[in-house]
Amino acid sequence: MSNVIKKVIPMLDRILIQRFEVIPMLDRILIQRFEVKTTTAGGILLPEESVPKEMQGVVVAVGPGARNPAGAGHLSVGVKEGDRVLLPKYGGTKVDMDDKREYVLFRESDILAKLE
Repeated sequence: MSNVIKKVIPMLDRILIQRFEVIPMLDRILIQRFEVKTTTAGGILLPEESVPKEMQGVVVAVGPGARNPAGAGHLSVGVKEGDRVLLPKYGGTKVDMDDKREYVLFRESDILAKLE
């Protein structure tokens, strides 16, 4: 593969994600992780390795639900847009968008809890 093609393909991927809305499929849920502070109160920058991954987020988009094994239709999803959820420390599929926030796709069964 030529160097030009190697540079163009990632650019096209970024353009497609910026142009189109991300719509989760089946029981997948798009979550925006809460931002983690990377500086101390005194203004000292913390190295990325020492900053823990935030395990909470807000639901941005919800798929229609898993297919119903008993017949037609989908099973309902237990969260809706705007819900705060508790996430596992690892897992999910990172989704890069143009607003520089951290978005992750999880299956409904991977979400640990809904926060009130």
